[in-house]
Amino acid sequence: MVIHRGRWTLRDRAEDVLRALPVTVAPGTAALTVRLDYPRAAGVLDLGCIGPAGFRGWSGGARDGYTITPDWATPGYLPGELEPGEWQVLLRLHRVPPEGLDFEVTATTSSAAPAPPPAPVAPPRPQRPPRPAVPDVDGRRWLAGDLHAHTVHSDGAQTIDELAALAVSRGLDFLAVTDHNTVSHHPWLPGSARRYGITLLPGQEVTTDRGHANAFGPVGWIDFRRPADEWLAAVERAGGLLSINHPLGGDCAWRQPVTSRTRLVEVWHSGWWDRTWGAPLAWAQAWRPDVVPAGGSDFHRPGADALPGAPTTWVLVDGDPADEAAVRDALAAGRTAVSAGPDAPLLVRLGDELLALGADGALLGYPDGRHRVVRGDRCLLPAADGLHVLESHRMEVIALCR
Repeated sequence: MVIHRGRWTLRDRAEDVLRALPVTVAPGTAALTVRLDYPRAAGVLDLGCIGPAGFRGWSGGARDGYTITPDWATPGYLPGELEPGEWQVLLRLHRVPPEGLDFEVTATTSSAAPAPPPAPVAPPRPQRPPRPAVPDVDGRRWLAGDLHAHTVHSDGAQTIDELAALAVSRGLDFLAVTDHNTVSHHPWLPGSARRYGITLLPGQEVTTDRGHANAFGPVGWIDFRRPADEWLAAVERAGGLLSINHPLGGDCAWRQPVTSRTRLVEVWHSGWWDRTWGAPLAWAQAWRPDVVPAGGSDFHRPGADALPGAPTTWVLVDGDPADEAAVRDALAAGRTAVSAGPDAPLLVRLGDELLALGADGALLGYPDGRHRVVRGDRCLLPAADGLHVLESHRMEVIALCR
């Protein structure tokens, strides 16, 4: 057993927000259990783990401990051999009060692995409700989904199966599971996708004090400790996509310095409570003129967040709609639209035209500032190059598309 205790101060945080506490793992170790204790009412310490071979898990401020064994691990952490050598318990000094924050970390190793906790019961597969009939385009199909959701592998309350079932009950075709700074959920996604008939994208929300970004695809763990430009380079080398999340989102607004700007941006986040507030669109258009709009609920738990699909991201996929790579290809090509929900008014591009569904009386805003009135529940209108916006008479954003 190893115990680290002390008091973190504001000076400690200013010098280095991320701290590593060493733990020696001997040959033949079958389990590592770590416990973090501190007064949670006074501050926030995030928790993670690095082994001799690299990343082994992250749970942020959602947990006060974890166990890693060869065959199972606490959600957020990777099971597998416990390599002998020096391991590191990671602590991020997320919130430290002026008087300091006392802490104690206890790390225990064992030659016998404890039994895994009982597996949760998977919910039944729900029936997917009907949603608007959107025509195919040159053999491509519009799919409804959500690009931002969390599970018990970070700070969400639901298992992957529970989240998948909820998304299906909401009428979604795909969902990106984007737990914070971890990839421990990725191996479980294909099985859950098959059980519930939904396409699940492997994702991770790269999370720092100066902004969050979603990495989409089986790209491996993205090291949040590195500069943001390195996140993008690593994701692109692995064939994935990076999206800036909720760039105006309160204390997690995007403030990371970058030299390369992603096209994909979570323009519409569930925190956009008043959509007459034009700042998200203004930010996106200032970010880069060819921005690709995405939407995300950032769902964590029922009753506390927007439900999956609020907002809904629509993608025009080419190929097998059950293939998560087809969804990523559509995002990379900029074939996206965003609506308030899977059955809300919708604006999509059909080649050189726009189709407005359920938006009779709304205003269509063109990239050059012109407006046209939508007449009828299925209205075809000419398209231009750039971002189009459906608005109410109050200038409230109803739907977006490129």
